[in-house]
Amino acid sequence: MTKGEVWFRRMVTGVLAFVVLLVFVGAIVRATGAGLGCPDWPKCWGQLIPPWKVEQVDLSKINYERFEKKAERLGRDPSTVTPEHILENFNPVHTWTEFVNRLTSLPVGFFALGAVVTSFLLPMGKSRRKMIVLSFLSLFIILVNAVMGAMVVYSGLKPGIITLHLALAMILIFILVYCRREVSDQPAFESGRRVAPLVWGLLALVVVEGILGSQVRELTDMLARSHKGEIRSQWIWELEQSAVYLVHRSFSWLIVILMGVVGWKTWKLGIFEKRAKLMTGLVFAMMVMGVILAQVGVYPWVQVLHVGVAAIMVTLLCDWSLVLQRARS
Repeated sequence: MTKGEVWFRRMVTGVLAFVVLLVFVGAIVRATGAGLGCPDWPKCWGQLIPPWKVEQVDLSKINYERFEKKAERLGRDPSTVTPEHILENFNPVHTWTEFVNRLTSLPVGFFALGAVVTSFLLPMGKSRRKMIVLSFLSLFIILVNAVMGAMVVYSGLKPGIITLHLALAMILIFILVYCRREVSDQPAFESGRRVAPLVWGLLALVVVEGILGSQVRELTDMLARSHKGEIRSQWIWELEQSAVYLVHRSFSWLIVILMGVVGWKTWKLGIFEKRAKLMTGLVFAMMVMGVILAQVGVYPWVQVLHVGVAAIMVTLLCDWSLVLQRARS
């Protein structure tokens, strides 16, 4: 590998690592209900460094109009937005959880910019032009997702925006893995052409399952708000009878079955290597976590692992698919 390829691969790997980390941190924000911990953007409570306690909140820096519009979107009377009401909503744990989430996104942008710069150091050829285009596309998606993050704040966690936020992250992961694989010297499995279509299918199922899972989460939040004050057992049946929940549950079984077929075929072909073993373990872990969330309780730590492991699965499957696809080519 040339020096340009080495540096480009490092930058892409950095973006990929922080994107996956950001998914974990974002899941923590979601599971702890800290999504509106910073009521404004890009500042947090009108400050570059958010306050630690309510006495530090500077009301003169608060944009009341935005609070009023948000209250209206959430179905509340905008006239109820008063200084006292705003201070009552201040939660230092939620504020700093959301602030850390924002800080984690900064290295993503820096590494993405580094990938754009180092893509021009790649050897001349068709692959170089492709990497330059994909590097700019990755940076564009990151910027769009940053804007989407602001929309999540200002929409009051409006359904649909969060799902699109996750879908863009999955697209970004695929582009980054593809760029990383293109400058890799690792050989492909010649017998992988028989398994490649199955792994691509598995990747598609995992992506769809992730998007459906995000929609289930959004529906759960909507039901929790509409049944405020009631215990979960009194309204959870509405979720379990919804079409999106039933499809989400059915897709999980398809993933398990297809993973079993892929595992069997790779073992038979003698290419049951670390990717196959790791994927088998991750699918099993996801099933266990799914059962816990559905039958035992919605524990925040399980939610975080459920979303984070899904991001790792997408990353691993993208890489595995491309390795096998290279053998097919």
